[in-house]
Amino acid sequence: MTPYLTPAAGERSSAGLDLFCLPCAGGGASAYERWQERLDAHGVGVRVLPVRLPGREERAHEPRFTRLADLVAELDEQLDEALSRPHVLYGHSMGAFVAHALTLARQRRGAAPPRALVLSSHRAPHVRPTRILDPDADDETLADALAELGGIPRELARRRRFRAAYMPLVRDDLRLCTGWVEPADIEPLAVPLHLFAGADDHLVPVPAMAAWRDHAGRGSELRVLPGGHFFVRTHTERLLRELAAVVARYAPPLPVV
Repeated sequence: MTPYLTPAAGERSSAGLDLFCLPCAGGGASAYERWQERLDAHGVGVRVLPVRLPGREERAHEPRFTRLADLVAELDEQLDEALSRPHVLYGHSMGAFVAHALTLARQRRGAAPPRALVLSSHRAPHVRPTRILDPDADDETLADALAELGGIPRELARRRRFRAAYMPLVRDDLRLCTGWVEPADIEPLAVPLHLFAGADDHLVPVPAMAAWRDHAGRGSELRVLPGGHFFVRTHTERLLRELAAVVARYAPPLPVV
């Protein structure tokens, strides 16, 4: 079993579709721990597989990646067998950027593609990054910016010991997402793109999400949900209802018993 999936990932293997979930910067697989039961409630035959990245949570003792190409190569190798099953990739913020890069890498080598790519709250690769979350900022400035976006409580952002422990992880993750491509170098993906944006997201405004359409070789859909950059937390049920409707297009219904 790969360390990138939980030991329980072998359960529910009879599900018609796997949903791989990649976390935001500073986040981990635990962000998706209740998604299985909540999507089950919508009657979708999907197995939720949160991806466990190194340097956080159960893998906190392992070194983190700071180069996107290195992380993608590792994910491509470690998840290759799991990704041979019918699947959809979902990523929020950093996770969206990684999910796109992984899909593109596998497309280039002719590996099995996802049935769809679901992305939320990250600029398209040809949109230049802002400096709102600057990996080169000091801990206090970076923590304040993250709190302003709703990523961490303001009380924690004010604690020096918390900042010293947590900001290095956030900073390394942000460095994974600093790259961009020229519009002329865009390689469209041969999979449908489903895009989710927060109506009040100041880090990734709606036009930056809509720009993903230029990467969609098989069409795209954009949904604007209430909330800011972390609407995935503040409006979870709304997102999961919308996500269930998307995934249902690619998964068979649960059997009636």
